[in-house]
Amino acid sequence: MGAALTRYRVIAWIVGVVLILLVVVGMPLKYVFDNAVVVETVGPAHGFLYMIYLVAAFDLSRRADWPLKRMLLVMLAGTVPFVSFFAERRVTAWLAAPQAARAPEPVAR
Repeated sequence: MGAALTRYRVIAWIVGVVLILLVVVGMPLKYVFDNAVVVETVGPAHGFLYMIYLVAAFDLSRRADWPLKRMLLVMLAGTVPFVSFFAERRVTAWLAAPQAARAPEPVAR
C-alpha cells in the first residue's frame, strides 16, 4: 500500500498546485484583464491531472478498504483549491495510524 500512498500524495500536490494556479492566476487574468491564455492551457491540464488523481484515490481507497463516503470525499478534494493539501495530510494520517499500532515497541536497554 506504500506505493499507492506515494502515488496519491504526489498527484494530490500536483493537482492542488495546478488548481491554485488556475484559480489565483488564470481566472483573474481571464475576467479582469481579458487574457484567457492561462485558463486555456492550465484548465485542460488540470482536467487531465484530476483524472489521474481520481484513479490514484480510487486505487488507494480500494487497497485501504475505505467506506464509499470517505473515498468520495477524498476524490472531491481535488476540486476545491487548497483542500487537496488538507486531504493528503489526512489520508497520510489515516493510513499511518494502523501501522503505528502494529509497530513493535522499542526495546529499552
